[in-house]
Amino acid sequence: QVDSSQQSPTLRFLGAAGTVTGSKYLIEVEGQQLLLDCGLFQGLKALRLRNWEEPLFDAAALTAVVLSHAHLDHSGYLPVLAREGFSGPIYCTPATADLLAVLLSDSAHLMEEEASHANRHGYSKHHPALPLYTMEDVSRVLTLLKRQPVEQPFSVCNGVTATLRRSGHILGAASVDLLFTSSQKRLVFSGDLGRWDRPILRNPALVKAADVLLVESTYGDRVHAADSTQHLARVIRQTYERGGILLIPAFAVGRVQDLLWILRELADSGQIPKLPVFVDSPMALDVTEIYRRHVEEYNPEMLQALQQGRSPFHGAQHRLLRTVEESKSLNEREGPMIIIAGNGMITGGRILHHLEQRLSNPNNAVLLVGYQAAGTRGRSLQEGATELRMHGHFVPVRARIEAINGLSAHGDQAELMRWLSGFEKAPTQTYVVHGEPEAAAALAKLISEQLGWQVAVARDDETIFLDTL
Repeated sequence: QVDSSQQSPTLRFLGAAGTVTGSKYLIEVEGQQLLLDCGLFQGLKALRLRNWEEPLFDAAALTAVVLSHAHLDHSGYLPVLAREGFSGPIYCTPATADLLAVLLSDSAHLMEEEASHANRHGYSKHHPALPLYTMEDVSRVLTLLKRQPVEQPFSVCNGVTATLRRSGHILGAASVDLLFTSSQKRLVFSGDLGRWDRPILRNPALVKAADVLLVESTYGDRVHAADSTQHLARVIRQTYERGGILLIPAFAVGRVQDLLWILRELADSGQIPKLPVFVDSPMALDVTEIYRRHVEEYNPEMLQALQQGRSPFHGAQHRLLRTVEESKSLNEREGPMIIIAGNGMITGGRILHHLEQRLSNPNNAVLLVGYQAAGTRGRSLQEGATELRMHGHFVPVRARIEAINGLSAHGDQAELMRWLSGFEKAPTQTYVVHGEPEAAAALAKLISEQLGWQVAVARDDETIFLDTL
């Protein structure tokens, strides 16, 4: 019998390898198991079904979880973990902890609602349809959160120290630096990397050293359009001239707040007409309040706006809707107007109801402002679908479909390379994660050619021995 405490630490890719979602990396060290991120699989049905499979590890035996940020593809499997017996600490930044209370609760609520709706209308193959997890499971998770300030090392478990650094992606998002104290080897996970010189948040913090590096590659094969704000203004003006309604599916965390800031700036400078902007997302309202509280995350421009008494997230034309009745009241309204509603990839949320009402009108437009994973309704629209299935039936697509990738919260290929160039020496081994195969392969090729690093695309369920690298 080999003493597991004397074995080399291992890293196993259990998600976001060969795909964008389901971020999960299992680390075994000195007889303990850590999970780096704990995300839901989203998009393609084959991926979503993985959420329902037996976990590939014993949740109750996990020592701890370290989270990069609050998006569900990085955190949304936590309630399953808690239900399966995990009771250890979940380490994250203070802003991430605040966001998780909102995001996980909303996720559970939608799952419970969807199961109930499917049971009432009989369109589920399962009888009865059940949610993946419940509000009770989420409550367990929230008691386990341990807030850790950025740039301050902390002990995760015996033999492992972690440091979180801002990654600029959304509020509270961080890269994770794990130091194995016995070998002094360093594993760094980029988390989701954000943009430079964007509204609200500080730029990503650079990391100087790693022995093993995991780097995301969501946009590893493309560069964002430079004129995204002008593109947005043009779409708004064209929809206004048609008397139409502009529907913007948007993630409640980050994207809604960026849009409110940009729309206010465009209206104040006269680049777009002063249209009513309806934010139809209770979660986005809760998240915006959290954004207001965490001024330590703000960039200098944002801090200056606050000092000048400008409210970054609320212009005169903005209408914030919370109740179902307020949301339904929009059905009676004619354009022109803008409706921003969750969620960003149209996998659920109130945007579905607005699309059911408005998607068949050619005067209207749908603006996709973020990454659309394979298998989502957002990707279907992006790729020219002529109809969209929602709530068990098909709706014809006659509205104009526009996509702007420059408003994404993910760094593009050039920005990923900018972050990688911050390392003072090459990691012994770099693994490209969190990207669809083409994007991951393109980034790996570029890293090899431009930086000369040893690099590979991570393979799903692959295990690597960290001390041998």
